[in-house]
Amino acid sequence: MAEAQTRDDLAARVQALEDRIAIEEIFHAYFGYGRSKDHAGLTGFFAPDFYLDINGAIATNADELLALYKMVGAAKPRLTGKFHMQLTNFLIKVDGDRATCSLLWTQQLNDTIKGPPRYIEQGREFDWLVRLDGVWKIKKRIVIADSGSPDCFDGTWTPRPDFSFETEAAPW
Repeated sequence: MAEAQTRDDLAARVQALEDRIAIEEIFHAYFGYGRSKDHAGLTGFFAPDFYLDINGAIATNADELLALYKMVGAAKPRLTGKFHMQLTNFLIKVDGDRATCSLLWTQQLNDTIKGPPRYIEQGREFDWLVRLDGVWKIKKRIVIADSGSPDCFDGTWTPRPDFSFETEAAPW
């Protein structure tokens, strides 16, 4: 009996690690799409009934999501060089087919090979995810810029320094 319990415990721990890696990879892929001009692929990361809040601007369907990203792209200054998005401080908690993930994101620009990189934007995000047909999807996503926010969010952004999963309603 103890051997079977040990196997079950090991299988559960391995599944938890696989889930965590899969969720982290979602965000690396998601932010990769964010660097392209065509944002159509972004909708595939979301559950059918999602909620997205980027600095107070809300999207709840594919058309709104694409319009939001187009608005952000149009509002950003025209900079040249190589952009990178750094994703750090992942905190992922999996509970069966539901999960939460928080992370920090930092956009940096390398203007030239000779100069140092410079930071363009930085902020936090809080996500609720669901596993649908074996694939993790974003159910609810809250993005909060802490610096470098584009002008298009001037009317919607509010400081949320104390944001946490406990202060925001879960979408399930």
